Amino acid sequence: MIDKLISIAQGAINHLFDKTSSLLSKIISEHGTSSFELPDTAYGIPLIYALEGIKITTVEEIKDFMNKIQQLDSQTLSYLYLAEIYLTLQYIRGEEPEKHDKGQYYGFLGDTVQRTLGVQLVDGRIPAVAVLIGKANYDNISKIVKELQEKKILTFLIGSIAEDFVTNSDKTGFEVYVVPVGTKIEQTVYVIDWAVRSSLIFGGQIPGQKDAILEYVRNRVNAFACVFGKINESAVATALSAIYFGIPVISDQDLPELKISEIADYLLLTSEKNYEKTVKKALETRGLKIVVEKPPIPVSYGPAFEGERIRKEDTFIEFGGQRTPSFEWVRMKNISEIEDGKTEIIGTEWKSRYEKGGQMPLGIVVNVAGKKMHKDFEPVIERQIHSFINEAEGLWHIGQRDINWIRISKMAKEAGISLEHLGVILASMVKARFKSIVDKVEVYLYVDEKDVLTLKDEARKEYKERDQRLAKLTDEDIDTFYSCLLCQSFAPKHVCVITPERPGLCGAFTWLDARAAYEIEPTGGNQPVEKGELIDPIYGRYSGVDSYVKKHSGGEIETINLYSIMENPMTSCGCFECIIAVTPEANGVMIVNRGYNGMTPIGMKFSTIAGMIGGGVQVPGFMGVGVNYITSRKFLKGDGGIKRIVWMPKELKERIRESFQKRAQEEEVPDLFEKIADETVCEDVECLVDFLARVNHPALQLDSIIK
Repeated sequence: MIDKLISIAQGAINHLFDKTSSLLSKIISEHGTSSFELPDTAYGIPLIYALEGIKITTVEEIKDFMNKIQQLDSQTLSYLYLAEIYLTLQYIRGEEPEKHDKGQYYGFLGDTVQRTLGVQLVDGRIPAVAVLIGKANYDNISKIVKELQEKKILTFLIGSIAEDFVTNSDKTGFEVYVVPVGTKIEQTVYVIDWAVRSSLIFGGQIPGQKDAILEYVRNRVNAFACVFGKINESAVATALSAIYFGIPVISDQDLPELKISEIADYLLLTSEKNYEKTVKKALETRGLKIVVEKPPIPVSYGPAFEGERIRKEDTFIEFGGQRTPSFEWVRMKNISEIEDGKTEIIGTEWKSRYEKGGQMPLGIVVNVAGKKMHKDFEPVIERQIHSFINEAEGLWHIGQRDINWIRISKMAKEAGISLEHLGVILASMVKARFKSIVDKVEVYLYVDEKDVLTLKDEARKEYKERDQRLAKLTDEDIDTFYSCLLCQSFAPKHVCVITPERPGLCGAFTWLDARAAYEIEPTGGNQPVEKGELIDPIYGRYSGVDSYVKKHSGGEIETINLYSIMENPMTSCGCFECIIAVTPEANGVMIVNRGYNGMTPIGMKFSTIAGMIGGGVQVPGFMGVGVNYITSRKFLKGDGGIKRIVWMPKELKERIRESFQKRAQEEEVPDLFEKIADETVCEDVECLVDFLARVNHPALQLDSIIK
């Protein structure tokens, strides 16, 4: 069977080789053999770089590699490399990504979005990746896509079905888990090289170690493909490409089942003609069991809907957003004070006011109680109100505390969403997601302006007391830190240590979050780390942390310093929010955030630096961190603290302006913020040094950062 498929695929390989060679000749005649760069990647032409260890950055190098393709033993790799080169050449000519007047094709999938989704891929919020390829009835495919969204599966669309979605749906993009890649079947390689890049970004795999990378993708990337419509030579070649990486293929055509035991223990090629059973068959084939938590509401529910935007013209009713008084408040109560599962709306004529639509005041009070509940967990649960509401299709939430803003769409109202359902969602999901610490929960929704204003004042007092209590919490105050091992599913050597003054590098976990997560799931990815003996108070080295890190990195990392970038810094997985990098000429450090695509003063972009430090390795002089660590009192304490910061992108500076200026005051450098350069000042180190001298930056007076 496999030999027959390979024989069929050979026709597609020959055709693609001729097509690519012709396009390459045109580009050489038009543009010469100059350098090029695919958007937002540090890996040249990524699949070739990963598997062959050859980083291609010029047209001349493409020409040289084309001569090697015909000598490859693997026809599958020949097809994939040709597809990747062909699409790269189209990028050089400006023909990729494809254009559509009604929406967006994504084309090449960059490193930034992969790192952004990293946390969701490892913590289960995105349990799998689906690739839908080919042509089928839009109604059938849209039902399949909706089911995948409800199961939290990230879905890539390729072929006619991608065009159908761009044309007919305004709900596409990574934020809603539905990504139209493009209309050409060759673009399947974008998804395959996206999967392969995860081995470099998160797994610390070395380019050129083909077997190790293949094993990584086959064992750690939960993916499957569904191919619709007529099977031709290109479809066969594409299916074989997926199978090569252990990705099962489900077709709506008659096909004999195929299992290749040396690649996977599950079926790799099978068919399912009933579209209502496609997703079920795909999950069974891949061996995935996905349990979906859904409150009893009349619309779809899941993280895929969290990125949905509700425009003003699509809004039925809204609350807060400076339009009406609003707030949300989680309060811990005694168990005897709570009626479990109760949801009550308090206000006059609220039903008629809701049915009228428009705007209403809204105060959300969630009372919780439990034997393991701590008052410090209130803000942890409160922050999740954002996700709990947003995960309902047609509901939209931004902000928190007393600056929240909620919208209910006309579509959701027509589907039957009522005001009571806001309470039902919160009561159901708080109990479901925090079941280990919350035994009882009740929700009150206040809709009269007088009540909302009175309770908002009470809530503000509690917010302030809570902030003051938590702001005083230091690493010295507690005996236990927490680890985050979630990313070890992708980065086996990485161990993140989270302290009150050093949040997780992904930005998703504070010490309180990790503590709550441990209470919720004692065997989960967040585990207690006994501090042990304080070995070095300046660098932040503890004997208990060293022991824990050595054990859980498999002996790869023997010691880490929590407050230093130069001496045994903490490892990085790949989904860090920012990178700190030493800039020796400036005697300081620069910080660049994920999403900034410009050049930095050390001569590398974010993606290039990220490619050097991910995968759980220690790289003195470079370190991945969360944004909030920048304004921590323990920020690079062993290396000079915030006085070392000499450059940041403008967007990052503005994001942390208020908290940074407060820290600068504490460090007696009140004008430091204005002395930190950004890309509007310079992007090269010579200009940076001139600027720092001109403004008398304090880093220039510190001891040398290189010792």
